[in-house]
Amino acid sequence: MRWLGALGAGAAVLVLASGCGDSLKPQNADTVHGKQLFVQKCGACHVLAHANTKGIQGPDLDQAFQQSLKDGFKRDTIEGVVRRQIEFPNQNADTKQLVMPPKLVTGDDADDVAAYVASVVAKPGKDTGLLATIGQAQASSKPVAAKDGVLQIDADPTGQLAYVAKAGTAPAGPLKLKSQNKSATPHDIAIEGNGLNEKGEVVQNGGISEVDVTVKPGVYTFYCSVPGHREAGMVGKITVK
Repeated sequence: MRWLGALGAGAAVLVLASGCGDSLKPQNADTVHGKQLFVQKCGACHVLAHANTKGIQGPDLDQAFQQSLKDGFKRDTIEGVVRRQIEFPNQNADTKQLVMPPKLVTGDDADDVAAYVASVVAKPGKDTGLLATIGQAQASSKPVAAKDGVLQIDADPTGQLAYVAKAGTAPAGPLKLKSQNKSATPHDIAIEGNGLNEKGEVVQNGGISEVDVTVKPGVYTFYCSVPGHREAGMVGKITVK
């Protein structure tokens, strides 16, 4: 999900929305559900500190709304702006194409996402309670060991820009590097080092990206080659002995 880059600078948009008052605010929004959906649908494109998302294709939402909050706009106004942007995304002025799919979430789901984003955007600290358990990329620091010539390091199933492990080990020789991606966010797995530079197919929704290589003793880098994903944290090391 890619929000309009001008959200933070759009004081005029916020002023317009503020005229609608509390009518923009859902009465029974579920922010826990909203965070779950935001991580799954939006986190691959956007930074939102409380959600621990690090996407770089769309605007940093904390920065986008920071000045507006300092200027005195209320969070229910921001909630309304986010909700409208989900339903009616703006077009890219250069390409005339929508910068994100319209109605990527709808109805109560869209209300929940908007409520969560508005409640935490540009706010210091971290989520607490049930919210704190959602959206944390579970990248283990314990290396995954290759078995029978296969090293499998899956993508984070929630859609976060992370693998489930930061490191792997393998013996020298033929190696099949695999990564299952259960999320809807597209990922692959690639390997480089010691003369190698190979990558697997980009997959999503349960697909498996894999690449066959022959490795020598040394240290290799595995990563996701989808633009922006490596920079956001989808990278690790494979030690071959």
